[in-house]
Amino acid sequence: MTSQVVVLGSGYAGAGAVKQFEDANDGTAELTWISEHDYHLVLHESHRVIRDTSVAPKITIPVDEIKSSETTFRQDRVTGVDVEERTVHCEDGDPVDYDYLLVALGSQTAFYGIEGLAEHAHTLKSLDDAQEIHRDVAAAASDATRSDPAQVVVGGAGLSGIQSAGEVAAYRDEHRAPIDVTLVEGLDEVFPGNDPELQGALRKRLEEAGVDIMCGEFVSMVDEDTIYVGGGEDEDPVELDYDVFLWTGGITGQDELEDAEIDKDDRSNRVYADQDFQTSDERVFAIGDTALIEQGPEEFAPPTAQAAWQAAEVAGENLLRAAKGQSLRTWTHDDKGTLISIGDKAVAHGVDVLPIDTFGGIGAETLKKFVAARWIADVSSIGRAIDAWSDM
Repeated sequence: MTSQVVVLGSGYAGAGAVKQFEDANDGTAELTWISEHDYHLVLHESHRVIRDTSVAPKITIPVDEIKSSETTFRQDRVTGVDVEERTVHCEDGDPVDYDYLLVALGSQTAFYGIEGLAEHAHTLKSLDDAQEIHRDVAAAASDATRSDPAQVVVGGAGLSGIQSAGEVAAYRDEHRAPIDVTLVEGLDEVFPGNDPELQGALRKRLEEAGVDIMCGEFVSMVDEDTIYVGGGEDEDPVELDYDVFLWTGGITGQDELEDAEIDKDDRSNRVYADQDFQTSDERVFAIGDTALIEQGPEEFAPPTAQAAWQAAEVAGENLLRAAKGQSLRTWTHDDKGTLISIGDKAVAHGVDVLPIDTFGGIGAETLKKFVAARWIADVSSIGRAIDAWSDM
C-alpha cells in the first residue's frame, strides 16, 4: 500500500522539503502539501516590500512552479494535528490523514507579555505584513513636515529589524520624505550575540543611513502613541512617540501545534526534533522555525533561512526513507556566513569560501543578491531568479 506523506507549510523548510522528496520519490509514497498560501514567500527579502511594493511579485513564487504534477496541493489553514489518529485538521476542508508528517509551519512573533505590544505593533511574518507597513509609512510621511517628521520605530536589532530599518531609511531618501527612523534593542549592541567586528560594521552602516540606534534598554510598554523603553523602581522610562512601530524582537511556535501531543519547549511552544528531524512521535517530523532541532547537548539549529534550506534537503529525503522503513540521515547545521542588507548596501561576515572575515561594498551586495537568486532558481527557475535580481 502506498504511504501517505503530508507536508505542512510553504516557507523555506516546507518548499525545500517538497522539492527534495519529489526528487527522491520512486512511487513509494504519495505527497500532499498543505499551506495557507498558494505561494512561497522569499521571506528574507520581504523587507524590500517596505520600500517598494512592486517587489512583491518577484519574491512570491506560486506553488505550481515548485511542485510536480504528482503532488497534491491544498490551500487551507491548519488548525491542529492529532498524532494518535494521524490526522491534520484544517479550517475549511476535511481532515487529512497521514502515515508520515512534516511540520514546517514556521513561527509567529513573540511579544513576551509586554503590555500593549501585540495590539499596537506591526510584525513582519508575511507579504501582507510588509505591504501594510509600506502603506502606513507612506501615510505617516504624507501627514508629516520637515519640522514635525513622522516617527518610525523598529523594535529588535536582529536580522529582520536591521534590514527593515534600512528599508524605511531608503524609502525616506528615495521619496525625500520627512521621516525619523529609530532602531531599539534591549541588549547592549545591534545584532546581539554576534561577532563584535560584524556588529561594528552594521552599526556604522545604519548610522550612515540615518538610523538612530538605542541599545541597552528593553521596551516595557506600548500604547496608541508612545513606546516606553526601560524604566524601573527608581527611574522613569524613556518615552518615544511613534507613528509606525514594527516589532521584530523574537519568535515563538505556532498556535496550531499547541494541543499536538508531541514534545515542545514550554516557553516558546517550538517542537523538539532530533538531528534526523523526528519528534517524540516517530511518524511526525519537524523542521524550520517550527522546530528546535538538536545539534548537541543544549544546542539547537538557528531559526534562519540558511538553516532551513540546508535541513530541507535531508528532511525531504528522510520522509521517503521513513516510508520505506529505511534508516534516517542526520543533519548538522553548517554556518556558511551571514549576509545583511541596509537599504542598497550590505555587510557580509564569515563567508566560508572567502579569506576576508567582514566586508561590505559591491562584493557583499552582489553576494546577497546571488544567494537570494540561487534559492529562487532552486525552487522555481533561472528565469525567475534573473527577473528578481535587480530587486534583491
